[in-house]
Amino acid sequence: MLDQIRSNQTTRRELLRVGGLGAVGLSLPQLLAARASSAESAAADVSRSKADSCIVIYLNGGPSHLDMWDMKPLGPIDIRGEFSPIPSSLNGVSVSEHLPQLSKQMHRATLVRSMNHSVNNSHAAAVYAALTGHDRGEQGGGAKPTDHPAPGAVLAKLRPARSGVLPYVTLPYKTKEGASGPLQPGFLAGFMGPTYDPFWVLDDPNAAKFHVRNLSLPAGVATERMLERGSLLTALDRGLGRARQPHLDAMSDFQRQAFDLLTSNEAQQAFQLTNEPAEVRDRYGRNIYGQSVLLARRLIEAGTRFVTMSWAPDANATWDTHGGNFQKLKTTLLPQFDAACSSLIEDLAQRGRLDRTLVAVLGDFGRTPKINKGAGRDHWNACYSIMLVGGGIKAGYVHGASDRMGSQPAESPVSPGDIVATMYRLLGIDHRHVLYDSLDRPHTVVPEARVVKNVIG
Repeated sequence: MLDQIRSNQTTRRELLRVGGLGAVGLSLPQLLAARASSAESAAADVSRSKADSCIVIYLNGGPSHLDMWDMKPLGPIDIRGEFSPIPSSLNGVSVSEHLPQLSKQMHRATLVRSMNHSVNNSHAAAVYAALTGHDRGEQGGGAKPTDHPAPGAVLAKLRPARSGVLPYVTLPYKTKEGASGPLQPGFLAGFMGPTYDPFWVLDDPNAAKFHVRNLSLPAGVATERMLERGSLLTALDRGLGRARQPHLDAMSDFQRQAFDLLTSNEAQQAFQLTNEPAEVRDRYGRNIYGQSVLLARRLIEAGTRFVTMSWAPDANATWDTHGGNFQKLKTTLLPQFDAACSSLIEDLAQRGRLDRTLVAVLGDFGRTPKINKGAGRDHWNACYSIMLVGGGIKAGYVHGASDRMGSQPAESPVSPGDIVATMYRLLGIDHRHVLYDSLDRPHTVVPEARVVKNVIG
């Protein structure tokens, strides 16, 4: 037995390295360790929850509310823009002509047309506010370990997913503040520590040979060989018992869970997009964003609690339409979004999952009512719109309103913190709950916010 152990020293080290999985983002054992801490699970009142999971479609860069959800067809030409409204399945509510499929789903949704925040108009600060409910009070600097956690991280701690499931996933990019800037704040666990950071899926799910490197076996290592190595390590544990030395310690419980994910076909089925019918994949859109939304649905069906889909490699790449706003929206952005979001809502409804899955379409801010000289619209935090569907959200409802120019809330103003607090309520978590950082300092999840009760069904 000892000869076998000695001859497999390299094998054991390789397996432990695979258990570490630090190549892309958080190591898998660290991520799985998030389930181990349940001391604060009392904060999650599952009996009051209306949703078990959440998908955030984050339109990174700031989508134009005036050209999507809150059109002003009677306004001046330099405000109303080029697009025409079309009726939706929600009586009396119109949306952009470039959202024909989503218009058929509006009877299931709540539109909030009175969003606003006092955070400055920089992307980093606004993204952080939209995703955490907090104002960091500065314009940039990237994600920091002192940041407040994303809801996916909080959910991973207080409502952990079942064993063998990834609790919190973000895809398909680690969105940067600029093309060469740092990672945007708002997606990570911040002061909760990297254990609760998301599992990053950074490979293009639209690629023909899509696979998730974090969950793939090393080249040349078959599943059978990995299982044999796992058996050897189990024997090593039993043989050494209490006498084993630290440098010979076998895998921790979390490394074993990582091993299970690496060798279990069932655990990896969510990522097998080739199992989806071609017509379904076509309906979501054969592009990185459409297939990412489809993958988000599959992850939720596999038991993941929270998926964030960030629609940009960097803050200036997609929805930040300072120039050519209408051309970009009608040729690329809106058709892709229309296909992916409408398909997600329709599929969740048909599969009986929409009632317990919250879908939140969020953004940094809106765009200026006045069109600039480059046929674009600039950042506008004073008034914008978001959409919420399923997971206890009131179906067929419009909350708040903007003024006739779409420049200010005319009634029932709502802040990003209010929306995040409402999302927590639906997911069975008290937004006033106190979390502790590594120095045992207390932090309220979202202190300056109120639950928007009118949007809850």
